Amino acid sequence: MSDTPATPNADPQGVDPNAAPSLTVLAQYLKDLSFENPRAPAVYQSNSTPKIDVNVDVQGRGLNQNQYEIELSVASRANRENGDAMFVVEATYAGVFEIVNVPKDQLEMVMMVECPRLLFPFMRQIVADATRNGNFPPLMLEPIDFMGIYIANAQRREAQAGQA
Repeated sequence: MSDTPATPNADPQGVDPNAAPSLTVLAQYLKDLSFENPRAPAVYQSNSTPKIDVNVDVQGRGLNQNQYEIELSVASRANRENGDAMFVVEATYAGVFEIVNVPKDQLEMVMMVECPRLLFPFMRQIVADATRNGNFPPLMLEPIDFMGIYIANAQRREAQAGQA
C-alpha cells in the first residue's frame, strides 16, 4: 500500500489520467511441480513417437490494493499409441504483480494476457528441464497467444450471456 494521497485529477476508477499505466513484477515463484514416469524403465525400450497433450490455465486473484497474484498452470501428458502414459508433467508458476493506472475495464485483460506472457518463458524452461531430467527429450512448449485465448473466452462469455 502507498501512503501517497489520492490524486485530485484521478477519475472515479482511481486512474490518474496524467500518469502512465505500469506493470511491475514484485515476485515470481514455482508453486507446484510434479513429474511422473509411470512406466520406467520399460518406457525407454520403445522407439514410438508419443502423442503429447498440453493444457494451459491462467488464474488471477487480488492480494492488496493494486497487487495481484497470477498463476500460470501447465499440464502435459505424453502417451504411446496404445494409450500408456510415458510421462506426465504438471507445473504452476506464479507471480505477484503491481498494476497501477490501468482502467478497471482493462485490468482483467492485463492480468490474463500481459502477466502470463511475462511468466511463460520461465514456465517453458521448468517444463523442459523436468522432462529432460526424466530422460526424455525436453518438451519445449510452443508460444501461447494469450490475447487470442482472452478474446475467445470473452466472446464465449458474451454468447452465453446472450443465451441466458
